[in-house]
Amino acid sequence: MEFRKGGIADAGRIADLVNSAYRDESSKLGWTTEADLIGGQRTDAGEVKTLIGEKDSIFILCMSGDELIASVHVERQDDHAIIGMLTVKPDLQGKGIGKRLLDEAEKRADEAWKVGKFRMAVLTFRDSLIEFYERRGYRRTGLYEPFPSDPKFGIPKVSGLRFEWLEKHVLPSR
Repeated sequence: MEFRKGGIADAGRIADLVNSAYRDESSKLGWTTEADLIGGQRTDAGEVKTLIGEKDSIFILCMSGDELIASVHVERQDDHAIIGMLTVKPDLQGKGIGKRLLDEAEKRADEAWKVGKFRMAVLTFRDSLIEFYERRGYRRTGLYEPFPSDPKFGIPKVSGLRFEWLEKHVLPSR
């Protein structure tokens, strides 16, 4: 496995991987699926290209040879970095790849931006995912926001969907 920064040419593969791990039927092979909670796609190549092109925004890819097996989006906002779309190919989940990718994302964000805090929004119904992040040092904040009503973000299959912000404080490298 090796890590590298994603580029515009990777946008389609990143979007396909994210959708396969969160919403496609294949997502049910892994434990990070949202398919029972939300229908529709999670992202598309256009959104990924936009994120790649933004200042202080990167995708980190985990490659096995030429195969994209995991990815994560990291974006700086003020004194912190937002971690999102952490994705591992469904049939490879549970093998430590997500942990290693999260560590790499935090390391690269700290090196690039000297941030003291990492934040992420997680669906409150995803107890096992919240527990995974808590084992990595993230803490629940008690700050919530509703799931967006715009169908481009997905179509809720259950009522009461909302996100909780998780945070991890670190000493930034200087």
